[in-house]
Amino acid sequence: MATGTFEQRDRVRGGDFGAAWAGTCELCGRAVSELTRHHLIPRSRHKKKRAKQVFDRREMEGRIALLCRPCHGNVHAVFENKDLEREYNTVDALAQHPGVHRFTRWIQKKPHGTVA
Repeated sequence: MATGTFEQRDRVRGGDFGAAWAGTCELCGRAVSELTRHHLIPRSRHKKKRAKQVFDRREMEGRIALLCRPCHGNVHAVFENKDLEREYNTVDALAQHPGVHRFTRWIQKKPHGTVA
């Protein structure tokens, strides 16, 4: 599984929110000119009682994956935010889901710029 560089992740976590980064998608491993920030614990779930009991604030804000747009869109098409928070809050867990795994195998063979 490919990951973004530490510099990219630090910039993302540091709050440079308007920027886009070139790099490698953490799900499909493709080199792309623009990565998006996927909150592994969705922001809409941060104030929920269960999330506060399971994760500390810093962990909720810091769990970010750098994904290409097609992979990011697929994750949100496959899962509801509640499922992302509870069961699929790591890149490894996302990658093992059959719907995500099938999509990433397909998109890996496509050039950057492919719209899914």
